[in-house]
Amino acid sequence: MATSYMTQEGYKKLLEELNQMENVQRPAISRQIAEARDKGDLSENAEYDAAKEAQGMLEMKIAKLKESVANARFLDEKNLNTDTVQILNKVKIKNTSNGQAMTYMIVSESEANLKAGKLSINTPIAQGLLGKKVGDFVEVKVPSGLIRFEIIEISL
Repeated sequence: MATSYMTQEGYKKLLEELNQMENVQRPAISRQIAEARDKGDLSENAEYDAAKEAQGMLEMKIAKLKESVANARFLDEKNLNTDTVQILNKVKIKNTSNGQAMTYMIVSESEANLKAGKLSINTPIAQGLLGKKVGDFVEVKVPSGLIRFEIIEISL
């Protein structure tokens, strides 16, 4: 896995999520497996199968989170500027075809939340905006075709 750039806040959130999975969800699933096992024949025990599947999914998520935590690199917000679009910048863009303006903060994959206006750096829109300046036009290929944006403002 590649380096994952994030803020201290995003890192703290990852650690809290990992703690929840390891110390709350994992024991709960173990109890479900034990209860299902106590009910007898495991060959036709749907509860047991479901609990084992949930356990496998949880362990996969825990491993992925541990990898993200291990590869985390913190962004020093003091080193950020607004000359060009970069991670942790807020970018106001205008869709040139419909005139709709929107503002997004470019963040790491783990901190992305579209409803909160936090756009993952790995999305096509963010990739198209990186390194551009106010006044630049950017064409971004999205599933519905090409969208042209104008960069209106870059802020912290």
